[in-house]
Amino acid sequence: MALHSAQKGKLISVIGDEDTCVGFLLGGIGEINKNRHANFMVVDKNTAVSEIEECFKKFVKRDDIDIILINQNVAEIIRHVIDSHNAPIPAVLEIPSKDHPYDASKDSILRRAKGMFNPDELL
Repeated sequence: MALHSAQKGKLISVIGDEDTCVGFLLGGIGEINKNRHANFMVVDKNTAVSEIEECFKKFVKRDDIDIILINQNVAEIIRHVIDSHNAPIPAVLEIPSKDHPYDASKDSILRRAKGMFNPDELL
């Protein structure tokens, strides 16, 4: 399946702090489509919550994006929007940032997956 997606030109997108985005861009994931829309968003302390929500919703609607990587601390800010996304594609993966370590208890996707195996753990 991953090979099939790669052949069709599916993208990974990133929403995160500058260090995270730069790291992934240096790794070659950066793309600006024909409509001049990037597949990444740098979030800093001055970024409005509405901007982050709007970017996430745009990434979810794009048919050329299969995976959305988001810093977990940013995901916490728009948790209600992430929790409302329940389609398998694009997959939403919460990742740590330099200043905020990963906390599995906050990851809504992981909690949902655990609930599939043990309904008592579903929050």
